[in-house]
Amino acid sequence: MKKIAIIYSFNTQKSKKVAEKIVAAFGENSIEVINAEELTTEAFDKFDNFILSAPTWFDGELPNYWDEFIPDLEEMDLDGKTFAVFGLGDQKGYPENFCDAIGILVEILEECGAKIIGETSLDGYTYEASKAERNGQFVGLPIDQENQGRLTQGRVENWVNRLKKQMK
Repeated sequence: MKKIAIIYSFNTQKSKKVAEKIVAAFGENSIEVINAEELTTEAFDKFDNFILSAPTWFDGELPNYWDEFIPDLEEMDLDGKTFAVFGLGDQKGYPENFCDAIGILVEILEECGAKIIGETSLDGYTYEASKAERNGQFVGLPIDQENQGRLTQGRVENWVNRLKKQMK
């Protein structure tokens, strides 16, 4: 398997902890860690496989660092590149837009030609609506540290095991 880039903000504690669990599950030698707040287009040229963190901010928005990078991203041709997206959300506090950022980012990536992997079952989640839901499943890995923190390790391990089979 080719080396994977995992991109998350080094300044977000909860996303950072989940990203560290993902890196540990893959094996540190398999993944290169990139700070989303210092992201450049060159990183997308350097790798074929990506894991992106997209925590949902406020009422279903992407974090500022993704918002600022989206214009550059929309100019890229991501054909032949594979992406998996995870994100944090709060099912009880924001049930009407649970993990929307995953769905927003996936849609942009697909419009640029990216292949998306890492779908997750809806089982075990309780929310009203999510832009991350498509065809009866999530298009990435939703994590709810606020209400289901005890499930995070198992969800990450299961997700990484599926990603290992899907990434080349």
